[in-house]
This record gives sequence, C-alpha cells and structure tokens, in this order.
Amino acid sequence: MDSESARMSSAAEARFRIDYPNSKPRVIKVIALDAASERVVKDVAQRGWQRATFFTSFRFDAAPRGGEGWSMQAWLSDLAGRTKALVEEVASADLVVMVSSVGTSARAAAVIGEACAVRKVMTMALVVGSEPRSDEELSKTLAALRPYASMLVIANDDEYIGEMLAALRA
Repeated sequence: MDSESARMSSAAEARFRIDYPNSKPRVIKVIALDAASERVVKDVAQRGWQRATFFTSFRFDAAPRGGEGWSMQAWLSDLAGRTKALVEEVASADLVVMVSSVGTSARAAAVIGEACAVRKVMTMALVVGSEPRSDEELSKTLAALRPYASMLVIANDDEYIGEMLAALRA
C-alpha cells in the first residue's frame, strides 16, 4: 500500500493540482492617523512593497448627511505630498490599514471606516507607541478604533508594522 505522500505525487493525482499561485498581492492602502504614526508610516514605506500605497495625512470638510449617500469630502496626502480623494483610494483597495498612536482621536478612523464599509473593503488598525502610555489611555484608544477596524493590533515596536504588511503580501 502506497503512503499518502506517494499517492498524492502520482500522475493520477497530478490532474487535481493547481499550477498557479493561490492568490495575487493585495492592494493595500496604509494611512497614518496622526503625527506620531506618520513617522512610522514614512519609515515602513521605504521598503520595497509590491502593491501598497502610503498616506501621511488626512483631512475632511463636512460630516456625512444621513440617508443621502456619501457626502463626505475627504482627502489623503501621499508621501510625495499629492492630494488624493479618500473614496477613490478606498475603491481601488483590498485592505485599508490605519496606523494610530495611543491617544489619537477616532474621528479620522470613523470617516475612513465609513468609506470602507460603503465599498466593502476590509479595514485594519495598528496602534503604535503604547509602551510609554498608561493602560487606561491604551484602552480608550482601542475602544475608539474598534468600531472601524475588522482587525485591531497593538504593535510592540515599529518593525512589527512592516512585518505585518509583509505577512499580508503588501
């Protein structure tokens, strides 16, 4: 009797093999929500990424009006300082990663989260700089970001963000 490994490498089983990669790299948008996380995002962006785009600032002009569709005018700035429309960037993404430091307001995360929800784009929030802050401050930040992120991660150090993006095939 052949072992399972021998049977799986037989010509009869070869017809069931998939001869192409099981997935393509994701289109990932990484957005710094504050000045402290902006430094981290700029550092991480220096590595060679396949399909990740990095943004360092966020601004918006109005609150969404209930029941009238998307009325928010929101912009991102890329590393070169060019202004990009949030809705257009989200529309072309598979994943949006928000990077925040402890103590940051969730107002920007709320706007980004709404834009992602409308387009059904997965969101993730990475929290940096938690070591020097109190557990209470960290808890408040996590509670504020949680409604807008499918996955919420506390990064032990700045290097963790690059490792997480690499694991996500950015």
